[in-house]
Amino acid sequence: MTRCDDSKQGGLPCVPVPRVMLITGARKGIGRSLAEHYLQQGYLVAGCSREASDLAHERYWHMQADVADEAQVTELIKAIKRRWGRLDILINNAGTAAMNHTVLTPWKSADQIMATNFAGTFLCSREAAKLMMKSRWGRIVNLSTIAVPLRIEGEAVYAASKSAVETFTRVLAKELAPFGITCNAVGPTPIETDLIRGVPKAKIDKLLDQLALRRLGTFADVANVVDFFISERSDYITGQVLYLGGA
Repeated sequence: MTRCDDSKQGGLPCVPVPRVMLITGARKGIGRSLAEHYLQQGYLVAGCSREASDLAHERYWHMQADVADEAQVTELIKAIKRRWGRLDILINNAGTAAMNHTVLTPWKSADQIMATNFAGTFLCSREAAKLMMKSRWGRIVNLSTIAVPLRIEGEAVYAASKSAVETFTRVLAKELAPFGITCNAVGPTPIETDLIRGVPKAKIDKLLDQLALRRLGTFADVANVVDFFISERSDYITGQVLYLGGA
């Protein structure tokens, strides 16, 4: 949960310093639940979304930013550096989805999905890594989906965007390993969030039938995996994608 600031000299005891974490898409859903989870654990948490958040906590700072906008992401990371001087953990949670047959998917919709899911992950990871490299320690966790291994009909673009995130995760893990930074991904099953509220129950049930554990996921299921990936003891775990539910 904390790192130890041993910069003090003269035999003074080491002072515990909370880790600094950025969670994208933190206004609602999985991002909101993760923000609340890590605030309870004592982290300094920065959250971002395109709209304002009503989450109020002395260790929480919310910024409005579009992760698909390079200039806004750059300023976002600079603002975190100005406020806390470093960034230890990045959780790339911001995402969007649409369930449409490929031939019925407008390019505008496909472009938005790719921009938010992949470009947003790329931009935030790139800028966060620059800051993490200076301290030679960091954790990056990206959100994927079981739609990738299950090849769910109607989610071609969404699954493709997350496939790109997974490949990016594996390559970035190798690039950042020399700097003490790990990069992993978690692929949740459907969870009761805005992303699935408009999906017919029959389609959700059909998807769940393909899992070993046939139930909707929970926020706690996701947090459990993220806890593992960002742990101090997980410094030998990198480039991995962990799917929930037995996909």
